[in-house]
Amino acid sequence: MPVDHGSATNGATMLVRSGEVSSDGLSIRLGRWTYGDGTLAARLSRGIADLIAGGELRPGDRLPAERALAGASSVSRGTVVAAYADLAERGLVDRRQGSGTRVAGAPAPSVSASRPGRGEALFSALPNAIDLLRTVPQISDLAVQLIRDHQPRLELALLPETDPAGLPVLRELIADMYRAEGTPTTPEQILVTHGAQQAISLVVNALVGPGDVVLAEEVTWPGVTDSVGLRGGTVHGIPMGPDGIDVDVLEVAIARLRPVLIALNPHHQNPTGTRLPADARHRVAVLAAQYGVPVIEDRVLAGISFDGVTPPTLAAERPDAPVIVVESVSKWAWAGLRIGWLRADPVLVRRLRGARQLADQSTSVPGQLIALDLIARAEDLRRENSRIHQQRLRLLQTLLSEHLPDWEAAAPRGGLSLWVALPAGSAAALARVAAAHGVSIAGSAAFAASVSPDDHIRIPFTAPDDVLAEGIRRLGAAWREYRESLGLGS
Repeated sequence: MPVDHGSATNGATMLVRSGEVSSDGLSIRLGRWTYGDGTLAARLSRGIADLIAGGELRPGDRLPAERALAGASSVSRGTVVAAYADLAERGLVDRRQGSGTRVAGAPAPSVSASRPGRGEALFSALPNAIDLLRTVPQISDLAVQLIRDHQPRLELALLPETDPAGLPVLRELIADMYRAEGTPTTPEQILVTHGAQQAISLVVNALVGPGDVVLAEEVTWPGVTDSVGLRGGTVHGIPMGPDGIDVDVLEVAIARLRPVLIALNPHHQNPTGTRLPADARHRVAVLAAQYGVPVIEDRVLAGISFDGVTPPTLAAERPDAPVIVVESVSKWAWAGLRIGWLRADPVLVRRLRGARQLADQSTSVPGQLIALDLIARAEDLRRENSRIHQQRLRLLQTLLSEHLPDWEAAAPRGGLSLWVALPAGSAAALARVAAAHGVSIAGSAAFAASVSPDDHIRIPFTAPDDVLAEGIRRLGAAWREYRESLGLGS
């Protein structure tokens, strides 16, 4: 179906609201439908059928009234009546007196909340095996010193009750940090949580329901996919390139699939290590504002940067975009301190505050007080943590060249892990062989939003030197055994 690309993007924003199809939006998405074979009614019917087949019109969506669509499309009402009648005869729409014309079919079935989560595999290292599953960062000397020197502010620690959104002094400090980084922020936009994962889960629980679509990178942190699955939603993976998500494909998916949420990890992405370029980040923010789709921006790894570049938030790119920034101290300060937060519109923060109160009332006050000391030195801690893990990446590269010389992987510019493409075979099969050699690894399936090509593994470079060295030695032995089983020689 030909589409007028000059106007389709803007019109798609208003195609459907709350199940009601806009006559202007539908007219724009139909494009130049009047060209082609057959009567005008047949062409209009064919154009609407294509939108149904492509997923832009879903079961239950109510099409515009005949007169409204006729006016928007500059045709007679009779043409629209005949097109709707043809669609009804083909079983594509239901027409009922008093309820209008709706796309036929039942809504998408919800996903069972009892299905096993992908992320479970990352916490399933075998007993007595070396764990190359999790990315638990090393703690810097500066962080250790700040923790040892910490003197809790008793006037805050002994408060009879705490705000579910977090201590006011901590929310103010986090807002100050974002303002200094170029993202205008008020304390009312901050909600303190037990780590970044709780922040992600709170947002998903509030915005996603059965049958809803969430867009994410094709491989992503399983805490996103598992949270959406528990709500009965579906994560649709967007292809990625060497610099991260393909924003052109993302825009098409927004128009076609009408997601309720987009979840992105654009800065040293877990697991691929990619960093989204400035122009692509700006486009994502523009799309969020244009389509009105909330975006979770996972920034937990943004500050672990080996070249000193820490990109600004998506929220800084477009202030009117509904961007929800998620971060924590766990990756760049202390993995044992489960203090995270989100930055969002104050209205959403108030809504999530209520949900948070029902879940666990509030975040640990002693933890928030320690976080005050760490966030006050955030820039220094991130710099030191980046230095430590850049050295660890170099160690991993040396070990791979020694034990797995036929493996290749692009070195990330930040983060805590290396995403390695296997020269041949299956990541899941290699993981089974590796387990027999006493090392636990995670393959593509643990991170895939949907169907996985099963050809990558993630290798964290966070373990102590001796553990990492022995783990890669065992992985090398496992690979040689597996490669021989594939008939590729020793």
